[in-house]
Amino acid sequence: MLGGPVYIAFIRFSVSLAGVIILFNLMSEPRYERKKMIIGYGCFSVAVVMSACIWYVADRESCVKLVAFVMFLCFSIFAICMSNGHIYLLVYKLALTFYLLAVFLVSGLEVSILIFNRNVWADIITRIFLIVLMTVFIEKKIKYAIRGFGYYVENELDRMSVTVMIISILFGIGFILNPRIKTQTPYRLFQMAINFYLTGALQFLVFRLYLHIGQEKEYQKENQLMKMNQRLLERNMEFLEESVEYGRRIRHDARHHNAVIAEFARRGQNKELLRYLKEYNKKTDSGSLESICANTAVNNILSAYTVKAKKEQIKVTLDVELGRNLTIPNIDLVTILANAYENAIYACIEVKKHSKDRECFIHLMLKRKKNKLVICCRNTCRAETELKNGQPKPEFTGGIGVLSIIKTAANYDGEYDFRNDNGLFVFRLLMNIPPADGKLNKNI
Repeated sequence: MLGGPVYIAFIRFSVSLAGVIILFNLMSEPRYERKKMIIGYGCFSVAVVMSACIWYVADRESCVKLVAFVMFLCFSIFAICMSNGHIYLLVYKLALTFYLLAVFLVSGLEVSILIFNRNVWADIITRIFLIVLMTVFIEKKIKYAIRGFGYYVENELDRMSVTVMIISILFGIGFILNPRIKTQTPYRLFQMAINFYLTGALQFLVFRLYLHIGQEKEYQKENQLMKMNQRLLERNMEFLEESVEYGRRIRHDARHHNAVIAEFARRGQNKELLRYLKEYNKKTDSGSLESICANTAVNNILSAYTVKAKKEQIKVTLDVELGRNLTIPNIDLVTILANAYENAIYACIEVKKHSKDRECFIHLMLKRKKNKLVICCRNTCRAETELKNGQPKPEFTGGIGVLSIIKTAANYDGEYDFRNDNGLFVFRLLMNIPPADGKLNKNI
């Protein structure tokens, strides 16, 4: 620091803490509503800044050396309590915020020392300018990308990799902010510039890497959905071909039926004629699809996969209560139901491969309860079916659709769970139904 009276220190502390709070909250998800967050951070800021000023008055030398680290440590603990997300992801975002803190702290000091002859106001104005510049850039260019990056890191990155990245950031910044180094030689300035560059380049490369990995996963999910739609279309084409062939047979045999009916009428055999017509109607109705519910999309998808399941000699029980008008888009319903049903059929087929005598079944329940949609699928599965992070591994589901189910459900604040009860696989999902005049806020 450049010294100066306590009110100058107060301004510096306030500007730096405000910058850290703004930058961190641009990259994180708040735990509470806006009003509570403002009150909480306001009270925290007053307490921390006043404590730092008292420390500055009592022992200026130690305060100058350590105040930035101590204030950021206090902020880190408080920010974790005020933010949503896994702890290791929050710590990574805090380390990234610490890097930005080092950028505007060091830049303000160096501009003041090298250009304005250690003018304290030059330091303060430079800090404010850089904080505003960072805030505008994050808000306009990379805010949503950073939050999406956090989602990808949370799902794709292991804790060991996060720990290595955090340590790399802290080591780099710790070297730059080393309080024991007081001389500002050209070599020291060159070291700081290179260190800033390498630390920033590391974060940029990591950002690009995991953003690319996450986007690749998104493409894979879209590809899975396209394949699922292709399979559904193929099933519908099979039904259509069967219906056309059945219609041809009916037309071909119509003249024979007419001849039989005419003969019954000529002989006055009314009871035999009625019995014959009843059998004939039963036979013609058997070729039509079963009506499961009033919702056309759900009815078609469940009918298609039920036929497929029965061909595999899987016992199917459907408990569906769903009206025609539902504010959840049909494509989202199809994504969830088709993937869940397909995985259940796949699990039963795998069981039959290993235990031919074991009876396989699928029980699917789908009901609307007020503004909630409840889906529960129980099916036979292998006892060794494993779950990772609360989700079945791809090798036990055929690699189809679990992530698509989760992502689609998240758009409606869905709560889900998967479990294996000694060979009985259970999938449960509860999600909100949007009101007719609006939509739920979807996760970024």
